[in-house]
Amino acid sequence: MGYHHLALAAKDMKAIHAFYEGVMGFELVKVEIGPSPDGGWAKHYFYRMDDDSTFIAFWEMHDMPGTENFESNLSKAAGLPDHINHISFDVNDRADLERRRQQWLDAGKQVMEIDHNWCHSIYTKDPNDNLVEFCLTTGSFSAEDRERALAALDEEKPQFSKPPAKVEFHKPGVPA
Repeated sequence: MGYHHLALAAKDMKAIHAFYEGVMGFELVKVEIGPSPDGGWAKHYFYRMDDDSTFIAFWEMHDMPGTENFESNLSKAAGLPDHINHISFDVNDRADLERRRQQWLDAGKQVMEIDHNWCHSIYTKDPNDNLVEFCLTTGSFSAEDRERALAALDEEKPQFSKPPAKVEFHKPGVPA
């Protein structure tokens, strides 16, 4: 079972639209507009990611109490390091991951690429300043992996995982 949609507040809906439809390639398919139970009103935009069962959605808020100066970066709002709360999207294969990296670079975005030894990821920032990721699972999961994960639940001083096989930073306009 997957999730239906992730809903986030947006500070600049036009920038969100330019990024999520123009750069990410997700299609804006629906908006719901109406009053908020707490006062004011909102537009709730839905972007289709793959099919009609998985979306990312954004709230554009109007005249809602307490929304004048909110922090849109999920990690900063929680007082956490920037990389903790992030949004990760899957890709079909390595060619799709490379295509996505090039899309971001062509859009002027900086890209961090990490081979985590069991998945390969690229990261950039969206207009809300949230870290977004495309991730390709490159390994499989064994019974030993599960046992290790279960044991970690009770460990106060666990053994660190193997470091990433590769970390690279890509700048727009510089060949990958």
